Amino acid sequence: MKLTDFISDPRSIKLIGRTREYVRHFFERDGTHGFSHVERVFNLCLHIGKEEGADLEVLALASLLHDVARPLESSGKVEDHAVEGARIARHFLRSLGYPEEKVEAVAHAIEAHRFSRGPEPETLEAKILSDADKLDAIGAIGVARVFMYSGEHGRSIEDSLRHFEEKILKLKGLMYTKTARGIADGRHRFTVEFIERIMREIEGEI
Repeated sequence: MKLTDFISDPRSIKLIGRTREYVRHFFERDGTHGFSHVERVFNLCLHIGKEEGADLEVLALASLLHDVARPLESSGKVEDHAVEGARIARHFLRSLGYPEEKVEAVAHAIEAHRFSRGPEPETLEAKILSDADKLDAIGAIGVARVFMYSGEHGRSIEDSLRHFEEKILKLKGLMYTKTARGIADGRHRFTVEFIERIMREIEGEI
């Protein structure tokens, strides 16, 4: 995916590139919430944002910065990576002289991206970031991430399947935008088919 397919302003492209390099240094290793997740969410945000008419610069910056504090939460250094991530984003963007109203738009999207806690997303960009983050937990990549997480934390196949039932299969109904709902439909179907197949194999189907 080429960024220039979505954003043509050289100043914006330079800012987004600088932000990507800044964010990359927060992730010492990859994983279920590593830098590869950030890049997938970034790509989804641009696709959805273009369809929905969002401010793509704000959306690009918010998506790159949305999990910047996730490693800090995972290590127990902060309680909520969304709140801390918004604080880090504000500090970074202000240091670059980014307009204050746009700083706050980015920060709000980061604070509101978690579906399980935090404020309700109020802007289109915040809704799209929340949708993109949820979409990365559904479909083929979502299945891969569940089992990657299980490997990282010693969970069984049965524990993983319970996670699908308790969280993943509910995400389709939590999308804010029409574009995300369309993407979620296909990814949800794949996830359901996978669960049905693995259950049959667990029960001994050849």
